[in-house]
Amino acid sequence: MLSCLPGLAQAQGFAGLGGEADGFGLPARGHVLTFPADHGAHPDFRIEWWYVTANLTGPDGTPYGLQWTLFRSALAPREAAGWDSPQIWLGHAAVTTPDDHLFTQRLARGGIGQAGVTPTPFAAWIDDWRMAGPDFDALELAASGPAFAYDMTLTAQGPLVRHGEDGFSVKSGEGQASYYYSQPFFDVAGRLTLPEGPVEVTGTAWFDHEWSSQPLSDRQTGWDWFSLSFEDGTKLMGFQLRENDAAGYSYASWIAADGTTTPYVGAFEAEPLETARTDGAQVPVRWAVRLPEESVSVEVEALNAAAWNALSPPYWEGPVTVSGSHEGKGYLEITGYE
Repeated sequence: MLSCLPGLAQAQGFAGLGGEADGFGLPARGHVLTFPADHGAHPDFRIEWWYVTANLTGPDGTPYGLQWTLFRSALAPREAAGWDSPQIWLGHAAVTTPDDHLFTQRLARGGIGQAGVTPTPFAAWIDDWRMAGPDFDALELAASGPAFAYDMTLTAQGPLVRHGEDGFSVKSGEGQASYYYSQPFFDVAGRLTLPEGPVEVTGTAWFDHEWSSQPLSDRQTGWDWFSLSFEDGTKLMGFQLRENDAAGYSYASWIAADGTTTPYVGAFEAEPLETARTDGAQVPVRWAVRLPEESVSVEVEALNAAAWNALSPPYWEGPVTVSGSHEGKGYLEITGYE
């Protein structure tokens, strides 16, 4: 079934995300995102994901990271009942500690109830992994694997944030784009179950929902994506999409403490300062990140350099600390390194 996942079962560069989108929907400028409907699935688009990352702290001050992701990939731009459904679902879950990185995945077909997303009341699930609640401001989050499990409560403390032009997020100079919004204001409380035993944790979480049919240019080889929460209440989402023989494309959303968002095209800078060899690739794990227009000049460092998800597809994803002009925490996702 993995061989049928267009874009999601490619190599580390996620190169299939620049493939053809014949027959599928394409994002358009001026489209208005509507909630709660757009919390749900969009089966006429080829690729979609619902993504939670969380920075957590245990009773003794130990930092942890958590990931919960549900991917949807379509073989055709439609939905159908039973085994006729062309929708394929993939779940990734991980927990990162200063000394370990635990991860697992689930794979499912659409149309038979094994996986899906409904907007009202909100529920996203694959097998017994769930993110659900009466509305999107109060959610329960759960996943488990051979070596870990977690059960969390997420409570929104601020508004949804639309990236780009009211949710129309451009990804290349050629105009490829996605629809993209976040909820970066979740408070989190719950329990991690680790090999050494249960740990009660609290912290903050960041949710992303993105969908498209051709979000990357076929020249782009991978991305570096940062979600950073600063101690003064401001937040920064920034990414750069790399190309082998060109400067690539960068974007940032500067998010004020009240949720007011300012977009910056081409102003976000992320420079690798140190790399580490993981099981899968030589990856940058310490970065200089700058957004001069907002006087941001920080160093971003991985909590655990070995946060490599040897999954389908493989990539690096883990919690980071932030120091410099702003102090804080966040998450980093990087793809396309060898």
